[in-house]
Amino acid sequence: MTQKRIVVKLGTSTLTGGGTQLSRRAMLGIAAQTAELLEEGHQVTLVSSGAMAAGREALGFTKLPPHLAGKQMLAAIGQPRLMQLWAELFGIYERTVGQVLLTRGDLSRRSGYLNARDALDALLAAGVVPVINENDTVATDEIRVGDNDNLSALVANLLDADLLVILSDISGLYTSDPRSAPDARLLSVVERLDESHFAMAGGSGTTLGTGGMFTKLQAAQLAGQSGTTTIIAPGSDATILQRLVAGEPLGTTILPSATRRESRERWLLAERPQGTLTVDTGAVRRLKQGGASLLPVGITRLEGTFERGDAVQVLGPGGTPIAIGLSAYSRDELAHLMGFSSRQILHRLGYTCGDEAVHRDNLVLL
Repeated sequence: MTQKRIVVKLGTSTLTGGGTQLSRRAMLGIAAQTAELLEEGHQVTLVSSGAMAAGREALGFTKLPPHLAGKQMLAAIGQPRLMQLWAELFGIYERTVGQVLLTRGDLSRRSGYLNARDALDALLAAGVVPVINENDTVATDEIRVGDNDNLSALVANLLDADLLVILSDISGLYTSDPRSAPDARLLSVVERLDESHFAMAGGSGTTLGTGGMFTKLQAAQLAGQSGTTTIIAPGSDATILQRLVAGEPLGTTILPSATRRESRERWLLAERPQGTLTVDTGAVRRLKQGGASLLPVGITRLEGTFERGDAVQVLGPGGTPIAIGLSAYSRDELAHLMGFSSRQILHRLGYTCGDEAVHRDNLVLL
């Protein structure tokens, strides 16, 4: 069997076994399966929800507080309890876990991205199981990922994972909600995600978690852009991880939309764009067919507020996303340069940071 690098996302409903408190039995099952995969030579990273559920359990709360500060309080109380439980359960199989708390802000800077990647690589090389969660206690709206589905995709991107497994309280993607539509049909394989698949997805499946099928598809889309296959499968199956890694067709497999990316390109895909550059058809053609840099002359519209070095999304004339890259100029600077030849940059600004608005080395096509 080929050794794989696997990211497993565990939703709150999986960790509670469908109840209101963390299920030691369900979590032990995950630890047992993970330990077996490690024995087979695979590397496994867990993206674990459950901090707020552990906090609720500690305080005897029956519902999540409606305000952010209350949820951050529960996360602060629950996160060490969650990690202690993981450490005890993995200890049964003589395996060590390592806690990693992340925000999008940690991954949006090149230095932070590389530091996180190196730390996770070191943990995996040592045979340690990284247990990742969002740093809910300090994360603000500006730096929040928002849900662990998308966080797991960012981690898969970071680690260049072969496989992202999203375990849920539902068996996969159905043509409609199986809880209300008896004729709903499970999609075993999705070769290419499109708007029709997102239309099939509803909201959050439970009152315990923050994600639903829609965010799982978002995660699969992001992971797929990095060349990672995603499988959405039922977390209640006690042997699900072994069966999936062995190639058994369970749940919904979402195939990647691209080949595996170089490390720098995968980092760019993980970036949150601070603005958009709309370009003309000539620029689209040169970017797609010629592997060229984006020059100011091809830009027709700017949106957002961004500085030099920030990530921007490049859109075609009809608003279709074309690429993501790092802008060589700020929005204010590009406002003076858009539509003009690169030869005029020095004249219009009084200085130059290069001929390109986005250099091809800092750009990845979607």
